[in-house]
Amino acid sequence: MNDDAPVGVFDSGLGGLTVLRALIDLLPGEALVYFGDTGRFPYGSKPRDEVRHHAHQIADLLVERGVKALVVACNSAAAAALDELGDRLDVPVVGVIEPGLRAGMSVTRTGRVGVIGTVGTIASGAYQQLAVRIDPSVELTCAACPGFVEFVEAGDVDSDQVHVLAERLLAPVRAADVDTLVLGCTHYPLLARTIGDAMGRDVVLVSSADETAFAVRNLLADKKMLRSTRNGADHTFLTSGSVETFRRLGGRFLGPEVTAVEGWRWS
Repeated sequence: MNDDAPVGVFDSGLGGLTVLRALIDLLPGEALVYFGDTGRFPYGSKPRDEVRHHAHQIADLLVERGVKALVVACNSAAAAALDELGDRLDVPVVGVIEPGLRAGMSVTRTGRVGVIGTVGTIASGAYQQLAVRIDPSVELTCAACPGFVEFVEAGDVDSDQVHVLAERLLAPVRAADVDTLVLGCTHYPLLARTIGDAMGRDVVLVSSADETAFAVRNLLADKKMLRSTRNGADHTFLTSGSVETFRRLGGRFLGPEVTAVEGWRWS
């Protein structure tokens, strides 16, 4: 594998840009290819088999484009297909679930940790099963937050409607008196202010983005796949939805790195 090949990153839409931001900041020399499947979002409410199919389809596309590693920057896709992708593909695969949960479990003071995610992610039991393997003494409270992703994809992260929804959906984790809340969807860091207001200042919010970036760096270093060129790298963006919407909201959520955006149509 060519060390100068890009790292592939995909999500159901714009949420994975939080992971991309962390990767750019930590590994500025690495070229990245991002695929946002905005034409088929949201994944969280779709059947597991359908999400699995989408994940395999996007992974194959990115491997065909020559990526040297793949980041599944979508909790729903990771819950449905991460292990299968790791077994099937010839490139290493990193997900977002384990890095985020390990980070949350490492910072809790009381042992009471909350996880919020899409309906599909929470229903999969991925976080619950992993928590038992990592530290069964931790008390985990999980809550699905339908609607959060849709607000982010519409560019609405701080309206009164979002605050009202957050107050209602976060009630179970507030009632569990958690001191740490893992944002189990890569869209959710874009709602961090609203979520923080609803949870209170004593609750630590944990995003998987930074921890996933560290996991990618360690993987590339271990496999001696870090890019030999240390200058700033170009990044490629693809979307199955509206190119103009992705460019506008991507620039807002990620920054000036979102320049050229390619449209993609599934046949």
